[in-house]
Amino acid sequence: MTVLTEENAKKKAFGRDEAAALLSAAQEVYVVKGKNVLHFKTKSAPLDDILAVALGPTGNLRAPAWRKGKTIVIGFDEATYAKVLA
Repeated sequence: MTVLTEENAKKKAFGRDEAAALLSAAQEVYVVKGKNVLHFKTKSAPLDDILAVALGPTGNLRAPAWRKGKTIVIGFDEATYAKVLA
């Protein structure tokens, strides 16, 4: 897999507006919180529900976050990474 664009979250924060634009362009979003993996289909899930779990306590998009095609993964879960990258 080739990385086309990379942003350092320590240098460029994705606030609510930037995160909303990114997430609304996706078809699927996976958000890992602890041992739970939440899976959203953006056509049927309200954007505010996704943002509620995708944004951290600072109001910025949680890290790590990455996109493959129309799928976005936020947080780290080895099984989810394998599924999306397969």
